[in-house]
Amino acid sequence: MLKQKTLKDSFSLRGKGLHTGLDLTVTFNPAPDNHGYKIQRIDLEEQPIIDAVADNVIETTRGTVLAKNGVKVSTVEHGMAALYAAGIDNCLIQVNGPEFPILDGSAVSYVEGIEKVGIVEQTAVKDFYIIKHKIEFKDEETGSSIMVLPDEDFSLNVLISYDSKIIPNQYATLDSMNDFSKEIAASRTFVFVREIEPLLSAGLIKGGDLDNAIVIYERQVSQEKLDALADVMKVPHKDANQLGYINHKPLVWDNEPARHKLLDIIGDLALIGKPIKGRIIATRPGHTINNKFARQMRKEIRKHEIQAPGYNCNEAPIMDVNRIRELLPHRYPFLLVDKIIEVGPNHIVGVKNVTVNEPFFQGHFPQEPVMPGVLLVEAMAQTGGLLVLNSVDEPERYSTYFMKIDGVKFRQKVVPGDTLIFKLELLAPIRRGISTMKGYVFVGETVACEAEFMAQIVKNK
Repeated sequence: MLKQKTLKDSFSLRGKGLHTGLDLTVTFNPAPDNHGYKIQRIDLEEQPIIDAVADNVIETTRGTVLAKNGVKVSTVEHGMAALYAAGIDNCLIQVNGPEFPILDGSAVSYVEGIEKVGIVEQTAVKDFYIIKHKIEFKDEETGSSIMVLPDEDFSLNVLISYDSKIIPNQYATLDSMNDFSKEIAASRTFVFVREIEPLLSAGLIKGGDLDNAIVIYERQVSQEKLDALADVMKVPHKDANQLGYINHKPLVWDNEPARHKLLDIIGDLALIGKPIKGRIIATRPGHTINNKFARQMRKEIRKHEIQAPGYNCNEAPIMDVNRIRELLPHRYPFLLVDKIIEVGPNHIVGVKNVTVNEPFFQGHFPQEPVMPGVLLVEAMAQTGGLLVLNSVDEPERYSTYFMKIDGVKFRQKVVPGDTLIFKLELLAPIRRGISTMKGYVFVGETVACEAEFMAQIVKNK
């Protein structure tokens, strides 16, 4: 199982804020297991910390704004995208002002900072949320939509569409986060000339210039008006008859705007709170719909906080019933694990198919057959015993005895025809033959039973 990651060391970036124009410094620091992303305003007296999660987003006008108890931090999406794409789970970000510096309008400086200090693997297991069915969010007014479909990894397809001759439609895709640094990170934010005046009137983009954004001039205005905007932005005058891109640095890619929208989606979905495995398909995305979708995903995750392991009945098991019989002393009618489909250093997944011919159904209950809860606990214990035995040489010479069972909960009855998936995870390393485990029994995607176990491994006489 993949482990969580953090930075090996801290790094800082300095530049002006896109909206405030302030001189800002942001520092990315290592953080402990299960810390997540947190942002600290070190310029304020109490140095408050904001959890970087979608539920704390309060504004999405030309950027993502997080807030808690009246303290705000804006323009966080490029830094968040770089962390997420690098597979970093835990980071404390300190900033000395109300927004992250815009830098060159892309995520490339953040990526370079991460690459410079390096990444370290931590102890805790990385907790993915695996997409198992289509989830979609639509905005009927704007025509924007985001959906996520099952996939083996995290990937994105983005389509942008504008009433513009310069970029009427563009498409971008990213099949692997490994390609983020070379295919997406350098794509810069963009703005249309027609948007500049309203943004300035709203008190935004005070730090915007041709070094940190692509400006798109796609609807002709008078020379006088264009010159006035150029003076406000402190950029050279341009011929009002010449439509196209206005920027100091040429486009990195022909579809750079679409790639930047893809970058923004990654940054906004990093606020879900855990990495996901699925394919994102976004049509006309923006920070507003990105955040609404991220909030919907957080609700989905809360509903399925513990996910059932994947089970493909066509794949050969890691241990079949014959191997299980070699390791466990249990026999009919008390051997309650049919096969093991996954084994890791700290976890194991087993399967039992419950049939109407189980002997316990004769008396429990003849007219309403229900698998006894105590046997669900026993089945988990047997699966956990196989995990412990897998940690020793010559496992056939050992037996596992359970010393304590705590926190048993029964959430759904088990009946004939159910396929049970057992998942056991070590809560701590095995020491002196003693192990502690957390176990779950799933029927489909639903937890039917859970418990914590303490077991001792003993050499047979």
